[in-house]
Amino acid sequence: MTEKTNPVVIIPARMASQRLPGKPLADIHGRPMILHVRDRALEADIGRVVIACSEQEVADAVLAAGGEAVMTDPDLPSGSDRVFQALKEIDPDGQHDIIVNLQGDLPTIEPATTRAAVRPLDDPSIDIGTVAVEITRPEERTNPNVVKAIAGLEDGQTVARALYFTRATAPSGDGPLYHHIGIYAYRRAALERFVSLKPGVLERRERLEQLRALEAGMSLGLSLVKAAPLGVDTPEDLERARDALTPR
Repeated sequence: MTEKTNPVVIIPARMASQRLPGKPLADIHGRPMILHVRDRALEADIGRVVIACSEQEVADAVLAAGGEAVMTDPDLPSGSDRVFQALKEIDPDGQHDIIVNLQGDLPTIEPATTRAAVRPLDDPSIDIGTVAVEITRPEERTNPNVVKAIAGLEDGQTVARALYFTRATAPSGDGPLYHHIGIYAYRRAALERFVSLKPGVLERRERLEQLRALEAGMSLGLSLVKAAPLGVDTPEDLERARDALTPR
């Protein structure tokens, strides 16, 4: 950031994962996964790191390790809502002006990737920053589970305005496609507005929450990173994370 800011990283964590129940407390070399995610957030050196917990057992694990945790309503509909509720609890006076929503299932994420989400906010016209990586595997170009971010990135350019997000193969024609990574950096007012909005038509159709912001006229900036982080959604992913992380 070129101006003085006071960011906070808030990591939403909940136990009710369908494919990997109890995911935040899944063991990676003797420590819960959520603590590895916290480690990566601290390594990014953006600012304060807080875990937004839906269950007391997750909060207890974070607090026992010297971290900061806050309880949120387990019935909230999304991670963004949990982040906003946690923000109001930890910062009622509005000191934090940038809020990074970092997913709680990214124990191997590179610190540079987290920092990249904040970079688009150097442009004062951008409300929300996020990240993407160029798709290199041909099968991912047509995979609807690989969400495509559409932005007019020239050769060598790493930051641009995001124009759309889709599960379809887009845009057409020759050129790179970009895989969207669901990490967001919100201006505080943007987060407050976002969680007040109802799901939009395109959001419901594509099942992509970020389209709510675009439909409402909010601006998203996209920062290109070198590699997609490993998201832990299955037992197989958990084994990959264990292999990637060096035991302490």
